[in-house]
Amino acid sequence: MPKYVIEREIPGAGKLTTEQLKGISQTSCGVLSKMGPQIQWVQSYVTENKIYCVYNAPNEAMVREHAKQGGFPANSVSKVSTIIDPTTAE
Repeated sequence: MPKYVIEREIPGAGKLTTEQLKGISQTSCGVLSKMGPQIQWVQSYVTENKIYCVYNAPNEAMVREHAKQGGFPANSVSKVSTIIDPTTAE
C-alpha cells in the first residue's frame, strides 16, 4: 500500500500539552475507524510549528478526506517513492 507524508502547519505545535496531543490523536483515530482499514496512521513527528504524519493509504484523496473529516490541516501531502536507511549503504 502506498505511504504518504503529510505536513500539517500548526503554529505552536511543539508546545501542545500531552492532553492536547491525546485529544488530537483520539480525533484522528475516530475518523480512521469510520473510514475503514484501507487508511492507517503510522506515526507523527511534532516540531515547533508543524506536525509531520506518516500514513498508509490507497491514494492521496483518502489522506485528504481524513484531514477534512478530522478538521486537521494537510498543507502538503507527498507520496513516498522509496524508503532508505543506513542499511541502504551496505
